[in-house]
Amino acid sequence: MNELSRAQIRDLMAQVVQNQGRILPDDDSADLREIGFRSLDFSELALRVEDATGEELNFDAPGLRRIATVGDVLDFLAELQRQ
Repeated sequence: MNELSRAQIRDLMAQVVQNQGRILPDDDSADLREIGFRSLDFSELALRVEDATGEELNFDAPGLRRIATVGDVLDFLAELQRQ
């Protein structure tokens, strides 16, 4: 599997946000609601990570409930790649 670094995941996240006319803040503590990052955006990001790695990410909805910041998204997707 071709594991993506946290920085590479951040770049993909920035692309998702940019496609909607927004800019991803540099601050990992930025609140997802404040930047308008929704569950649909997360799904698109997860698909991009899967495409880049060639592997399916397996996660459950309860795990997503704890995600509130940009850093949480990056940590969550980085950890999923290791499972």
